[in-house]
Amino acid sequence: MARIDSFLRLVVDQQASDLHFHAGNPPIIRHNNDLVPLPFRVLSESETRRFVLETMTSEQRQQFEENQELDYIYVLDGVGRFRANAFVQRSGMSVVFRVVPGHIPTIDELEMPTSIKKLTRLANGLILITGPTGSGKTTTLAALVHEVNRNTHRHIITIEDPIEFVHEPIKSVITQRQVGEHTETFAAALRSALREAPDVLVVGELRDTETISLALSAAETGVLVVGTLHTNSAPGAINRIVDALPEENRKQMRGSLSVLLRGVIAQRLCKRANGDGRVAALEILLQNWAVANMIRESKTEQLEGYLQSANYATSGMLSMDSSVFNHIRDGVITQEEGLKIAARPDQLRDRCVELGEEL
Repeated sequence: MARIDSFLRLVVDQQASDLHFHAGNPPIIRHNNDLVPLPFRVLSESETRRFVLETMTSEQRQQFEENQELDYIYVLDGVGRFRANAFVQRSGMSVVFRVVPGHIPTIDELEMPTSIKKLTRLANGLILITGPTGSGKTTTLAALVHEVNRNTHRHIITIEDPIEFVHEPIKSVITQRQVGEHTETFAAALRSALREAPDVLVVGELRDTETISLALSAAETGVLVVGTLHTNSAPGAINRIVDALPEENRKQMRGSLSVLLRGVIAQRLCKRANGDGRVAALEILLQNWAVANMIRESKTEQLEGYLQSANYATSGMLSMDSSVFNHIRDGVITQEEGLKIAARPDQLRDRCVELGEEL
């Protein structure tokens, strides 16, 4: 048994999300997005290294020594799965373990709008899930895959680094591949996937030009492609895709993206007002003639205003500020929490005043 296991059990028992093990600091857990030091001694560099290396296989230790960083999954029987990132910093070795929930949540359990569920019924195109690190993108991605798996008969291929949620086949056939273990790179796996008759192709991260180009090529062949990006908004995700390519190819890319893009889900996690965990605030951009035209004509700066004026009941689209306001109105989050992530905090504050909320 690895000595770090007792700390990981504590993280799960406390319903925390992360364990931070950094040389030069005591162990720290993240609970409801707050960092809480544990009552333990400051970790020395040698002690941290011993703790962390015990969680790796011999092959993983070799990879870590060669690259000075490593993403991997650590499984603690009877407790759960943890996504780990080990790295070296000024004070020595460090690792962050993130809890991977054993239960794959449904879209309904995540309290997400029905327009997101409708995206899983599409036959082809590109769906993007975006947000900063720690915003719940992987959980949303797993919920979308689970929705397809339990409702349709399709071949789903996932390419991940590492595999976090393990999907068992329900109605669909699921193939999960891990970069570094089952394939060398995202790009190599994508090239191979097109010869494996996929109906749904899930890309854990659209991280470079080649991966983005191959994902779009797959969508053009009639596959439903779902991928994640690290941006703060739906317009930002579109710009990231376009800007990833050489300038001479961007006009063509905008044209392709205007046709292939089915939807963008941008999300941020907010603390619940009752202190019981967190809830996602969502920005939802869906394809229609106006959105396609703004993408094609390189007018993505207009998309934020378009979303701000969108009527969810008729369009299925939602701005981040509207999502935040709805959570405040329904008592799910506090006004203070909502203002932290609002794109236009002054306008949100005015809307709350109209509700009679106390500033």
